[in-house]
Amino acid sequence: MRKIGAFCCCMLLVAGCAEHDPILPGVRTPVFNTNNINILNTDIKNLPDNIASIDNTDCPYTQDSSNVIKKGNQKIFSGFPTNNSVQSNQSPICANGYVYAGLTTGEVVKIAPNSRRVMWIADVFRRSNMTGGAAIVDIIAPLVVHNGALYVGGLGDAFCRINMISGEKKWCVDIGVAVPFIVTDNVAFVVGTDNYLYAIRTSDGAAYWRNQIKKQVAPIYENKIITVGDIKINAENGEIIE
Repeated sequence: MRKIGAFCCCMLLVAGCAEHDPILPGVRTPVFNTNNINILNTDIKNLPDNIASIDNTDCPYTQDSSNVIKKGNQKIFSGFPTNNSVQSNQSPICANGYVYAGLTTGEVVKIAPNSRRVMWIADVFRRSNMTGGAAIVDIIAPLVVHNGALYVGGLGDAFCRINMISGEKKWCVDIGVAVPFIVTDNVAFVVGTDNYLYAIRTSDGAAYWRNQIKKQVAPIYENKIITVGDIKINAENGEIIE
């Protein structure tokens, strides 16, 4: 009877963790409104010839695998370490006087560095990823700021557009992300952990198109052509260039 009682207590604890994860406190909103990605299979209009690369070298903050963020020896944020994570070189970004960072707990935080105040926390993972007890939900791809929005993807099967002021999600789509992605005015080019390259419409998260790739590497954009490894793809329609 004692064994049965102990087992029931453990199950209750697991259920409680599944319901109250993630680790960091704060009010949460659901990540997904739907489980499906809306593939439009339509061309993209008015793409630029080239997309400027992101320069984050003027952000003096560092981040370690235990989710501690520092400027030199000055600590501005201490998250929680996770037992299940992947090796990576996470790096915070700076924008409008704030520091933004993706954590191994699958969350993005906005920090006011002078006061060390956490302005908001946003989840970037599917809730089902937290129920197995050994989820890997790290955010290892660099965060991207574009036109006042924050774009972030993680290993918890979520790629999201987030309001930089409030932390609210404009949308999230069911795509795991492990490598850097590209964002321009109306589209984000994202290599998913399912070995597809997605062209995500930034207004609502629908996909203009998707095409299969061979391996997960950062996409390169030039003259409306996207190169992923040794595959070249027409950025307007998603067709592979032979």
